[in-house]
Amino acid sequence: MKTSNSHCSEAGRNPFVHELKFTTTEKIKIGLMSVTVFPVRLLLVSFLMLLAWPFAFAASLRRSEFVVEPQSWWRRLIDLCLRLIMRAMWFCGGFHWIKVKGERAASSEVPILTVAPHSSFFDAIPVTTTMCSIVAKLESRSIPVWGTLISYIRPVFVFRSDPDSRRKTVEEIKRRAQSGGKWPQIMIFPEGTCTNRSGLILFKAGAFIPGLPVQPVVLRYSNKLDTVTWTWHGPGAFKIIWLTLCQPHNSIEIEYLPVYTPSEKEKENPTLFANNVRKIMAKALELPLTDLSFDDRDIILSQGPLRIRDSSSLLQLNQLLSRLGLKTGSTEQLLEDQARRARKLQGDRLGLEDFAQFLDLPVTDTLNQIHSLFDQGDGRIDVRRFVVALSTTRRPSKSMETLKLAFKMYENEESGEILEEELVVVLEIMLGVKKVELSGLLEGSQTGTISYNKLQHLIQQHPHFAPEGLHFTDHPHKSCISRPKSCNGHSHDKDN
Repeated sequence: MKTSNSHCSEAGRNPFVHELKFTTTEKIKIGLMSVTVFPVRLLLVSFLMLLAWPFAFAASLRRSEFVVEPQSWWRRLIDLCLRLIMRAMWFCGGFHWIKVKGERAASSEVPILTVAPHSSFFDAIPVTTTMCSIVAKLESRSIPVWGTLISYIRPVFVFRSDPDSRRKTVEEIKRRAQSGGKWPQIMIFPEGTCTNRSGLILFKAGAFIPGLPVQPVVLRYSNKLDTVTWTWHGPGAFKIIWLTLCQPHNSIEIEYLPVYTPSEKEKENPTLFANNVRKIMAKALELPLTDLSFDDRDIILSQGPLRIRDSSSLLQLNQLLSRLGLKTGSTEQLLEDQARRARKLQGDRLGLEDFAQFLDLPVTDTLNQIHSLFDQGDGRIDVRRFVVALSTTRRPSKSMETLKLAFKMYENEESGEILEEELVVVLEIMLGVKKVELSGLLEGSQTGTISYNKLQHLIQQHPHFAPEGLHFTDHPHKSCISRPKSCNGHSHDKDN
């Protein structure tokens, strides 16, 4: 599989990782605040949240999930009470001033607000100050107290267990957006996950599919010590709450940018619409664009002895697979089936049309790009390499399952072993490096082969197997998250 050279920069650091480093002075301050201010703040925040619950519960009683009732006087009163209670709660949490720039458009003019970057559960502040609807997981409704408050703002619930959930969610967003302002505005975080605000990752298209005007909203947290960021690798939720409540003051700024009206071309192409809005928001935030998405998270954060060393080529493949619809459709059963059919080819290489037939897909430009990633110089590919790469992107945390799949395609039927050069190819693809040299791994083997069981045993016996048992070239341990060029050939850091 062809790889591309990647260069790390501060602007391109891993958006899914947040590390906190404290100075001695900060440690002393946190220690003092922990035994003085923190308990009081925690008590007040908890009390105000509990106080809000009966108001939200009463307003949600006998309310239809599909029709918006006329706002009666007592519901308007409850709404006002909830806004005041929520603002008091954030004040007690240290958010004494909430700076707001720009003007929020009316729901009749703009049904959807797109908010970024999404980096913390404190991003709920603009939601509670506006009482806009949000897109939320169905499970959040069962959270004690907070679940009732979420239900009050009439969210679009996502049923993760429903395979058709994405389509239903988009349809519900579209239905509400086209109601002419009858439904509350929907506040959507189009990144779809929390990042560390080092750049804007790719936007999901859901907010842009209706093809209606949107108002971009950007969030800024300006505390020198960033205690609010909550992402995949970093402090947990309780630690963030503790550290944030220990800060003398927490700063947040909400800026409403001008309403963005899509062109006819953007209405027909939600991805283009989303990317253009993302560029405007990145410019306002003075942040770089990062061609990564929620689906790339596991690839970048892979761990273990066979963790991915350089994710650039696998990320490129993952984006192409998503565009082709193969990412979500690559079940373990499908991978097994593809591995079985690839083995029958016994290394016969496939041209583009044969590759399309193998995948039961039409020949498209995207498929051609995937095919070219594995092209060995003559316009043909060994489809076994594609299956290994597909399995790696599909389940990066299960590298041993991918290795077992590779052995099924490459192993000798009688001995159950694969050749050294074949193992090298598999590891190069799985680890994302250009060259792997086995050093001592096959020592004692007369045939230059190894079985899956022996390799598995070596890995289990040596937790740091990869660094010790293999030699990498081309600076394999660098942790880069973006390529110099994206799939469309444009530089990430210069897009904005």
